[in-house]
Parts: sequence; C-alpha cells; structure tokens
Amino acid sequence: MSGSGARVAAHGVANGVVPTDTTEDVRTRGAGVSAQVAVLPVGSFEQHGPFLPLATDTLVACAVAREIAAAYPVHLLPPVTLSCSHEHAAWPGTVSISAVTLHAVVSDIAASLRRSGVEALVVVNGHGGNYVLGNVVQEASARGERMALFPAAEDWETARERAGVVTSLLTDMHAGEIETSILLHAHPEFVRPGHESADFTADDRRHLLTVGMSAYTESGVIGRPSLGSAEKGKALLASLTESFEPYFALLTAGTDGE
Repeated sequence: MSGSGARVAAHGVANGVVPTDTTEDVRTRGAGVSAQVAVLPVGSFEQHGPFLPLATDTLVACAVAREIAAAYPVHLLPPVTLSCSHEHAAWPGTVSISAVTLHAVVSDIAASLRRSGVEALVVVNGHGGNYVLGNVVQEASARGERMALFPAAEDWETARERAGVVTSLLTDMHAGEIETSILLHAHPEFVRPGHESADFTADDRRHLLTVGMSAYTESGVIGRPSLGSAEKGKALLASLTESFEPYFALLTAGTDGE
C-alpha cells in the first residue's frame, strides 16, 4: 500500500457508523502524510425488503469506508444518510432528497475540506441510484480538484468473484446476496429472519427509471439473499479495501513526499 501502513492512525467508530476522532486525532494523522485524503460514505434511507433495514446502503458504505480507514491514512467522515431513492417511493419508510441537493451537499463538503487543508475526497457510494455522484466527481476533476468515486463496477465485480458470490451484478440488484452478506458480517444484529426464502429476480429492468421498483418486485427484493453469508461479506470488504490502493495512489500522486 505504497508504504502507507506505518502511517495509519487508529480510528474509533461509534456503532460502526460515526467516527469518534477528536480534532487532535485528525491533526496528528494529517501531520504524518504528504497529502490528506478524506473518505465520505454516502448511503440512503430506503426499503430493503422485510429483512434488511432502511439504512442498509448507509451501513454498507460505512463498512467499506471503515475498512479503508483501517488500512490507509485517510480522514474518515460521517455518512450522508439520505440520498436519491425515488424509485423506492412506493414502500413505507423510504426518504429521498433531490439530485440537486445531493450534488450541493457533497460539493459543499469537498469545499469545506479543502479550506481546512484536506486536498482530496473519495466518495464511497452505497446506493446505485445516486447517479449524480458521478457528475459531482466529473465536474470537480474538470476544475482541477482531487476527487474520486468508489467503488467502481469493476471493483464490485472483482470483489464478487473473489468472495465467491454466485449472483451476477445484474441479478443482484437490491437486498440480494452482496448486501445481505456484508450486513451479516458487519452488522448481523440488524438482519432479520426471512432472507433465506426471499429470492426474487428481474433481470430486465429497462423501464426502472420510469415506473420505479414496484413494477418489478412486490417484496422490494431483486436478487438472491438466501446465498448471503458473513464469510462472503468479509471477503467482499477485503477485496474492496485492496482495490482502493490505486485510488489512493492516484489522489496523492505528485504531492510532496511521494
């Protein structure tokens, strides 16, 4: 990991989600690196069937970000917990904000970080419907700012293969094998009974943006959660942590000390 292991400072995380660093922790960590990189988990608050919590995407994004922060000298941020979940509006409990609002929130966070000396931001996205995050990164990069979106589809595909996840990324769309596995590993206390018999597939979803999820699934599940396991969840996170290395190298390239 580009020799970064010796520079990593421990992070405390309350309930696996909110960082418990003090300002001195951040100061100490920042003094030991040539360029500071912040990691922002972005989740959602939307239905995930009858067995996973509304906060599933946030918990997944935080689990990925937490593993990254344990392996690389990055500044771990608290998550953005509401995002663009409009396709799930038919289910009780789902809450969305507009793409314009999410764009503004992430852009404002990046600007605030730069004012405090954190040069780069990695957005760890846990919700596939947050398409606007790609635009945020594109626009920031065009302005010469250092920003990245993680994980890419290729990172998920590598993780899926290494973890022995059977379901394809197309089929494993929502509350399926991957999300169930990560929560069984990171937050088993939040997984309720029922995932063992909740499998449902709908690979042809070409009208999803027009008609929403309710046109394709009654339960809210699209995938095979019955195949989920804590072992797969652990392996998924390990693979994603390894895949983060080139992102970290890219964002810190050309800085003093590299």
